[in-house]
Amino acid sequence: MGHDISGFNKAGKEIAYARFSMGNYNAHILYSLLDAEQYDGGVSGIGDESTFSKQQIEKALDAYNQFFGNSDAPSESDNLPWDQKQILNFILNCLATATEGRKM
Repeated sequence: MGHDISGFNKAGKEIAYARFSMGNYNAHILYSLLDAEQYDGGVSGIGDESTFSKQQIEKALDAYNQFFGNSDAPSESDNLPWDQKQILNFILNCLATATEGRKM
């Protein structure tokens, strides 16, 4: 059991992925940052899905920066602990995709 959290673009292509074991509290942090606690089943996700707006992802990035107290600069993410880095990469990949979608 565990948390496999994926982000998809409108075409259905996976653009973000985070994996946490069932005892890893960092999964709960990602759910919280996304304001998606209703999808957290404790030892795993509940297997449901949701759609997030660009504004919701931007809010998650702001919450990440407040929670962890660091910037979203990719050059700085290399020095982060693994789970913190995968949370940041998940949010940044979703945000990049949402931003690209707005340009089309």
